[in-house]
Amino acid sequence: MTHSITAVSRRDLLNFGVALTGVVAWRSASAETTADASNLVVQFNDALLAAMKAGASTSFDARYHALEPVVARVFNLDSVLAASIGLSWPSMPDLQKAELATAFRRYTVSSYVSNFNSYNGQSFQILPSLRAVGNDEVVVQTRLLRPTDPPLRLDYVMRRGTAGWQAVDVLTDGSISRVAVQRSDFRQLLASGGVPALAAGLSRKVATLSGGMAG
Repeated sequence: MTHSITAVSRRDLLNFGVALTGVVAWRSASAETTADASNLVVQFNDALLAAMKAGASTSFDARYHALEPVVARVFNLDSVLAASIGLSWPSMPDLQKAELATAFRRYTVSSYVSNFNSYNGQSFQILPSLRAVGNDEVVVQTRLLRPTDPPLRLDYVMRRGTAGWQAVDVLTDGSISRVAVQRSDFRQLLASGGVPALAAGLSRKVATLSGGMAG
């Protein structure tokens, strides 16, 4: 697991996007799978629309705290963070993992609050069919419909785990992976100063997105 989408930079959109590589297996998803995975995305879209409609009339802090529990429920943030860190994640000390998890949660929620910040008639459309990719994962395909711009594809890679279906990546334009983009950004920060540099970098991003909100 960015309307006035006109306020969103191309880079922000790329950060919410999954490049699925290799052979993709197609199969029909069951009605139960469709209901469980798709309905969770519907809930998330509804929360984003509410945040957009609140817009400038509601403080960033208020919108952050309204959206935070929804993001935590819809996304498996631990899996997203681990995939974004890459091979070094398993060997990190637990205290460093906890520090990054807190910073990453603030960054993820702040990104959505900042990018989905105004409303001028946009709506979300979920396509009726799911794309199955194996390993208990499906892709819920959605479009953001915008009155003055072409539709924007935002597809959610959903994985079924112990907590049920949760998003583990988001595809912008149907192919651009948020996890892949984050992995590139995070690798540079880790190389420059390890976990402290990455945590500080995420905190700076939150401050920029929120106008100084500590999270």
